[in-house]
Amino acid sequence: MNQYETVFILTPVLSEDQAKEAAKKFKKTLTELGAKIVHEESWGLKKLAYPIQKKSTGFYHLYEFQANAEKIADLEITYKRDERVLRFLTVKLDKHAIAFSEKRRGKAKAEKSGKKEKAA
Repeated sequence: MNQYETVFILTPVLSEDQAKEAAKKFKKTLTELGAKIVHEESWGLKKLAYPIQKKSTGFYHLYEFQANAEKIADLEITYKRDERVLRFLTVKLDKHAIAFSEKRRGKAKAEKSGKKEKAA
């Protein structure tokens, strides 16, 4: 099994709850395809670099997962069929990208725990 990272942008017309529901749908699709979710992040509503379908913002979401290569096409077909998705990108991670991702997640956890300690 290879490790992949997929990022998709949902239309800003959705409410926060609708965007979360759409992300859950794609997570369910991944698990049904036999993928193992390693990490997920919701980046929220962000400004796009350029307008897409006359929209200048979108809800960003990232999934890092392990799956067989044949399943990626099925995932991307699901993205293409969903009109809520403005753009998506799925990339295969090499060993260096996996190490960087793990380091980045560790740093994010350390920052979160540091903020909790300051708040207390």
